[in-house]
Amino acid sequence: MQITGAAAVVTGAASGLGAATAKALVDAGAEVYGLDLQASIDKAGSAPEGVTLIAGDVTSDADVKAAIARIAENGAPLRVAINCAGVGWASRILSKKGPHDLELFRTVITVNLLGTFNVMRLAAEAMAATEPVDQYGQRGVIINTASVAAFEGQIGQIAYSASKGGVHGMTVPAARDLAQFGIRVCTIAPGIIDTPMLAGVSDEYRAGLEAGVPFPSRLGRPDEYAKLAAMIIEHDYLNGETIRMDGALRMAPR
Repeated sequence: MQITGAAAVVTGAASGLGAATAKALVDAGAEVYGLDLQASIDKAGSAPEGVTLIAGDVTSDADVKAAIARIAENGAPLRVAINCAGVGWASRILSKKGPHDLELFRTVITVNLLGTFNVMRLAAEAMAATEPVDQYGQRGVIINTASVAAFEGQIGQIAYSASKGGVHGMTVPAARDLAQFGIRVCTIAPGIIDTPMLAGVSDEYRAGLEAGVPFPSRLGRPDEYAKLAAMIIEHDYLNGETIRMDGALRMAPR
């Protein structure tokens, strides 16, 4: 799958993994559209150069349909969809404050899992309507974002782990469902990545996080996620796979 000349939609593109990935795809010659909440776009101030930001909620049927329609109007066929939007609020099942708030759990599942599925299903519909790019009938690739928490969730990560475990769990059936349309599906499961979510932590806390990574003993970078996403797009035999990007990290209970 060639990145050059294709249209791509990246969710959560106003910052972090999404912004780095959107920029990398622009640099590789794609026509890139970033879908994010208006509040996130306003906070970012500006889009990565060459990226068209579209305000929308990944959990909204209408918002995502409108974004996909806008991309289609501009001519380049939609070949790539990358789901980076997500939230990571923490809470224990039971604590001194009482049981886990049900709405908090519902929100994390809704954004991380349902939002990913919503974009995947509508992007797949648009990709399936395009002409294949090779003799094998390939039309596009979808990359979703899980987390190492899908496999080793820490104390307080019950909602986050459930949502990311769901993203991992969708990978093989999604690849099987969409095979008939020539659409590949892979998932990236990052470890601890140096995104704006970690901007407020102390140097001591950051050093502790880095020490827990076997090698290299540092935080991952958003551009490393972007490089892996680009490799998946261009590697036509990668399908139905969740790839850990974590420096061999296996999360401890806390």
